[in-house]
Amino acid sequence: MTKGSKSIFRLIYCLAHREKLVKPFGEVMRRVRDFVVSELSLGARQADDFGFNRVQTALETVLLAADETGIRGNVLVAAVADAVIDDEEGRLRAKAAFGNDVYDALTAFSRISTLCSKVEAMKSENFRNLLIAQANDIRVVLLLIARSVNVMRKIRDTKQKDAQRRESYEAAYLYAPLAHKLGLYALKSELEDLSLKYLEHDAYYHIKDKLNATKRARDEYVEHFIAPIREMLDGEGMDYHIKARTKSIHSIWQKMKKQKCEFEGVYDLFAIRIILNVPLKKEKEQCWKVFSLITARYESNLKRLRDWLTVPKSNGYESLHITVRGPQDKWVEVQIRTERMDEIAEHGLAAHWRYKGVKSSGGNVESWLADIRNALETGDEKLLSDSMASSRPEQNTYVFTPKGDLFSLPAGATVLDFAYMIHTGVGNRCTGAKIGGRNVSLRHVLHSGDTVEVQTSNNQTPKADWQQIVVSGHARSKIRAAVKELSAREAALAREQVERRLKNRKVEWDETVINRLVHKFSYKEANDFFKDISNGRLDVMEVIDRYTELYHREHGANTSAEPVRSAEEYNFEQDSANAGAVGHGGDVLVIDRNLKGLDFQMARCCNPVYGDDVFGFVTVSGGIKIHCTDCPNAPALRERFGYRIVKARWAGKGGEKYPVTLRVVGNDDLGIVNNITSIIAREEKIMLRSIRIDSNAGLFSGVLTVLVDDTDTIGKLVKKIKGVKGVVGVERV
Repeated sequence: MTKGSKSIFRLIYCLAHREKLVKPFGEVMRRVRDFVVSELSLGARQADDFGFNRVQTALETVLLAADETGIRGNVLVAAVADAVIDDEEGRLRAKAAFGNDVYDALTAFSRISTLCSKVEAMKSENFRNLLIAQANDIRVVLLLIARSVNVMRKIRDTKQKDAQRRESYEAAYLYAPLAHKLGLYALKSELEDLSLKYLEHDAYYHIKDKLNATKRARDEYVEHFIAPIREMLDGEGMDYHIKARTKSIHSIWQKMKKQKCEFEGVYDLFAIRIILNVPLKKEKEQCWKVFSLITARYESNLKRLRDWLTVPKSNGYESLHITVRGPQDKWVEVQIRTERMDEIAEHGLAAHWRYKGVKSSGGNVESWLADIRNALETGDEKLLSDSMASSRPEQNTYVFTPKGDLFSLPAGATVLDFAYMIHTGVGNRCTGAKIGGRNVSLRHVLHSGDTVEVQTSNNQTPKADWQQIVVSGHARSKIRAAVKELSAREAALAREQVERRLKNRKVEWDETVINRLVHKFSYKEANDFFKDISNGRLDVMEVIDRYTELYHREHGANTSAEPVRSAEEYNFEQDSANAGAVGHGGDVLVIDRNLKGLDFQMARCCNPVYGDDVFGFVTVSGGIKIHCTDCPNAPALRERFGYRIVKARWAGKGGEKYPVTLRVVGNDDLGIVNNITSIIAREEKIMLRSIRIDSNAGLFSGVLTVLVDDTDTIGKLVKKIKGVKGVVGVERV
């Protein structure tokens, strides 16, 4: 740090601690310039090169912040030091000269400068909370608000339009809402109007010109409106005063956009505020008395009555609002309150930002900001310092995705917490993350402002001990559910494996024996038992042997039976002449009644017939069920048990009889059932197994089960039945 810059900071330190910044600004600036020029032996132009203009802007910011908020202390020195220090070495020298407070504030300014490059996230409430967290001291935020106001006042004639728009964007979406939260309503309105001036130039000047053009008429209207009210209040001997408040340009613009109307369509351009000076005990009585006088004189719109006297808002706001029809049929809002109520509403103690409908983001931060507002109101420097620096509540952690999206996480959140917040699937497959180009584990604790790129792997699965890594209830519940589902799936596969091997040995599955076996292996739950078989902690062959021993001991059966091959172990012979017609390689089951040593059956859900397109499904018992390819159960079987699907085709020329169910619908004509059964009786290759007929309201519905040789036979039968007079439809079930 140079001698001249150190002298500047000494001057600010002196002004902040001893002279309370009460000297006129011009005198302060002359003294700063004298230090810069004399101690560095610089001329005026060289002083500007040193950064005098930046120092001047910083000093203006300091004075503005001191006047509007009453803050004092070393943080003011840091605000000026930040104009000429931009590296860690400089911050360390400032720390040696002025202490930790200045160093901490300078570090906060640096963090926030980096943070504000995330332009797209700036509109969100999370971003503002992140800024407060990064500032670490709310006085830094107050100085940033003051700096924004000061810069916005200066950038009117700048040629750097991009910089002008950027400053305006920050003012509109970042610092104006923060000023609103802190009850700095004058600064908030100024920031909103100035940002609108540069971001929506035409709209701003359109509204401004309209306001100027209508000011005289508006003032005359206000006087005409309140004249009868003054007369009534004076007649009652009340102590009061009346204020007329015109909406800000920004507020009018927002209303025009919301209501989709022109300037002339905004009827409540101003509000009349009647403020009574009455004792606390008579406040409600006097306010309602004024209400009755006004509504007796002017027609009121009861739908717009807002009674915050009887039940004040949760933030303490008290007032009575009524909208009445004034002269020229114009609606006018009248607010009735006392001096005490007005003081609270005007100076932020009623949390005006809530009153206007701005949603809060979290109880702890908002409660702390309310304490700050109270401290700003009192002017007590010790209370202010304590509230701003030492009582900051535990903050959430705010982190960015690589695309710039901002997420809020509980304090102490890890990479795994963040992964589950993005998506459950991302969390389940998370292996770690990249932060600042550096690989970190899924246990890594995140810090506000981090940009986190989650890394995943398809081979990763959730672990039970992950619940000890995360801090959020959301992530913990997702991990618990995923682990439970995974365990159930593994247990089911192991159970299926045991059943299949028992079937191989021609040993029946007995749930009682299984339960005894689970307890013999010292397990309380069967799922845990099968899960350990799945992950290899238990030898499946040992389990099979122990079960077989227990089963035969229980049932007194011969244990010397020789195991036979299951369908799963059977290597199906593929017909090379027809392989191309049935699939892309792999085993093909040839369905032939002469096939020996293999257990297969036709599925009852679809009753395949020779000639149907079919596939085989290996059951848990080891046999094979033959299904039609269009079976209603086929999609579920392929999705859940694709590994148990076997390609199949018919061999020979059939010769077997296959049951087929037909549904027949038609008009309940005399003799129609006899006609259908006669057709079936005349067919040599068809046998009628059963028939069921229901008749209702002149219609009949019949279900026939017949035995046929193949699909050709059934096709011919369906065609003949459709030809019967009165039959409306025939379909195979």
